[in-house]
Amino acid sequence: MSTPAGVTAPPAPVPDATRSGSRALFAVCAATLLVLMNYTAPLPVLPQTARSLGAGLTTQTWLINAITLGLAATLLVAGSLGDDFGRRRVFRAGLVLLAASTLGAAVAPNAGTFVAARVLQGVASAGILAAGLGLLGHAFRTNHGRSHATARWASMLGAGIALGPVTSAALTALGSWRWSHLMLAAVAAVLAALAGRLLAESRADRTARIDVSGVLTLGAGLSLLLFAVTAGRTGWLRPAVLIPLALAGLLLAAFVAIEARGRAPMLDLALFRRPDFRVATIGAFFTGLAALGPSTVLPTLVQRLVGVSALGVAGLAFLWAGASFVVSNQLRHHGTRFAPTRQLGLGFALTAAGYLAMLGYADAHSWVRTIPGLLISGAGSGLLNAALARLAIASVPSDRVAMGSGANNTARYVGSALGVAASITVASSLLPAGQTGGFSAHGADLVLLLGAGAAVLGGAAALIRRRATAPAPAAG
Repeated sequence: MSTPAGVTAPPAPVPDATRSGSRALFAVCAATLLVLMNYTAPLPVLPQTARSLGAGLTTQTWLINAITLGLAATLLVAGSLGDDFGRRRVFRAGLVLLAASTLGAAVAPNAGTFVAARVLQGVASAGILAAGLGLLGHAFRTNHGRSHATARWASMLGAGIALGPVTSAALTALGSWRWSHLMLAAVAAVLAALAGRLLAESRADRTARIDVSGVLTLGAGLSLLLFAVTAGRTGWLRPAVLIPLALAGLLLAAFVAIEARGRAPMLDLALFRRPDFRVATIGAFFTGLAALGPSTVLPTLVQRLVGVSALGVAGLAFLWAGASFVVSNQLRHHGTRFAPTRQLGLGFALTAAGYLAMLGYADAHSWVRTIPGLLISGAGSGLLNAALARLAIASVPSDRVAMGSGANNTARYVGSALGVAASITVASSLLPAGQTGGFSAHGADLVLLLGAGAAVLGGAAALIRRRATAPAPAAG
């Protein structure tokens, strides 16, 4: 029925708010919250964890970055498998593996075992994130509905980053850093049991087929790339860095060639002809590089250079992630009023401004100086997360939503791994003469400048792409 002229239509209810849609939103958001809590749990208690496991400074890089390696190497694979073999199936398998691998991290006797468990946590998280966003794309079909659902999903990224450090720091203060891993493993097991009841299965309407050659070349290529970047902290010209870097380049080139010629590619390269898909992928990469990378290392730098306790560091992380959560959550009401590319541009601008506002905190030995910058850059992260979640779904056909999610998150976590490795390398530079194995105040400022520069590049790329693809105005 049409609305009579001059009469304002009543506000529409939350789109696609069916019982099955509400269940899907709850299950996916809860699992995403858990993934990000697990991702950030070790950050405020890294010194305690490293001492317990006998990890040196170089190994500590792996304690942080191992989960990112597992994520980046398998997100696209998980998305493709979800579209072809069932998104609920991949989602539940991810939760089961997350429970088992997190339990493995909790009981790890040494650093090598812990790193291996964190890699498996990344693989599990890849299945949850890629298939979860794909499940939301299937459950919510309208623009308004997807904007609402993806804003809620994006807010869980901020909430998880906020709660993970606080939880692990509190449990470590009460007993041991292992307790937080035990708790997260138990929650993952419960969610795995509930997911079968809360979620309806969905898959693409085509013959399921595994792109074996694509899986092998992409997984091996990204793994070698991230290994080389992480190992590069102690010198980029060593054979241990150059050889895996060269092999990674060859394998990733082979992956592109395979996907271009394959009948059922894991990544349909034709998607890159879509302007929104290109914007989403570039934006996700720079979000990882600029927002996630430096922010992941920042708690450790504050703890080492300023002397803040684990709970204090967790509180600072809570401020950043809390701002991200609030902004993303508010966009579920107003997200459709703003183009995602504009959100990306503003998000990158706030990220850069926040980093610049924190300059000098280590030299001044003041954690208070980080607070305004954390709030500003956190708000920027919230805008970025919400915009990327919308673009990941909207930029691909409906039967490729998990693939779109996988590609978007792959770019994000490849950028994050590069950002973490670069930040640790920069932070340990400019040490006083004769001092080794630590971080410097000037290095901490360089990390912030590196993040701000990457954010400016990301914002410029998003806005330039928007202008290049905007429709021409109608002739007067």
